[in-house]
Amino acid sequence: MNGFNLKEVNDYIAANVDGQFHERKIAKLKDLKFEHIIRRKNPYLFRAKGSNNASDLVKSVLDATVSSGEETTFGNFLENIAIYVCHLALGGRKSGIVGIDLEFEQGDHKFLISIKSGPNWGNSSQVKNLVAHFNAAKKTLSSSGGFVGKTVTCIEGCCYGIENTPNKGSHLKLCGQRFWELISGGSQTLYCDIIEPLGYNAKQRSDQLDMIYTEKLNMFTAAFVDQFCDHGIINWHRLLKYNSGSSE
Repeated sequence: MNGFNLKEVNDYIAANVDGQFHERKIAKLKDLKFEHIIRRKNPYLFRAKGSNNASDLVKSVLDATVSSGEETTFGNFLENIAIYVCHLALGGRKSGIVGIDLEFEQGDHKFLISIKSGPNWGNSSQVKNLVAHFNAAKKTLSSSGGFVGKTVTCIEGCCYGIENTPNKGSHLKLCGQRFWELISGGSQTLYCDIIEPLGYNAKQRSDQLDMIYTEKLNMFTAAFVDQFCDHGIINWHRLLKYNSGSSE
């Protein structure tokens, strides 16, 4: 065991939250193109909701796009935090096994962890795929000279949330406090401790993001009105042709 040090974890988060989260989120927003967000979202949904307001429609599409990208970016950052914590506490490391993010050993016991942001991360097919990756990894290790006779435990590790029935038969699903406790070598408070350094520089970055968001919203709304409105009214057929029409 390398030893778990909360200050090192807090320093890591504070030093990396800008580059791995805020800056990437801002860069993705800057790179958004009008045609991309209009083609990615479902126009039928907005019509079914009775929306005829161009600015409301564009804002809904932009918000959904930003939110989706934000969750992905922050999920990747949380994964890096978890790997760093486990490296400090238990000598854990990023795994090279397909479908596995983190691995570490304790005596004759090897843990293989797939890290997810929260407990509702995927549909049934995605969960089946995860289980298939776990089974393949265990089969490979069971025939490996260095792991014959040793215990391999697979973990679906969720950075937040609660799972009251962790034993899934094929693997364990550990969420929130239980997940952070496992990878830190037993800290029952780490899941709360990391919340403070995550707020480092958040206000300044939020103000910067708001300015870029407002700029994009105004530009995209003007482009939408120009391209898809007739006398201020949305032309749904023209919008659908752009979004879903055949390119032939």
